[in-house]
Amino acid sequence: MRFDTKIGIVVRDDLAAWQRLNVTAFLAGAVAGGVPGIIGEPYEDASGNRYLAMFRQPVLVYEGGAGDVLKAHARALAREMDIAVYIEDMFKTGHDEANRETVRAVTAEEMPLVGFAVHGPKNGVDKVLKGLRLHP
Repeated sequence: MRFDTKIGIVVRDDLAAWQRLNVTAFLAGAVAGGVPGIIGEPYEDASGNRYLAMFRQPVLVYEGGAGDVLKAHARALAREMDIAVYIEDMFKTGHDEANRETVRAVTAEEMPLVGFAVHGPKNGVDKVLKGLRLHP
């Protein structure tokens, strides 16, 4: 199946493995909660066990150096796409309210960005993520 939109998650390539996974999970949750209609229907196995619904389309995870991540983020902002961010200071907080405060305290240009998610038209997301590599 072909989709006219795309979900991309970008993480810095210098993060520890646990940080990459943590950032990816939080950013995926942001897209799931922030984009209406992006989630499909719940699942059920042949035994009747019910499972939570997931994204309707694939989520592609990319990586890049700090400068490349910042440039891609700037392109996403310029295109006014749906974006979620994760900054370094969020590793030190313990809850959502504190996370929002850390982001509110910095400008987009000063943001110590470790990752971001973007959702939008496939061709626009491809242009935002150009030059980044798929995460291994």
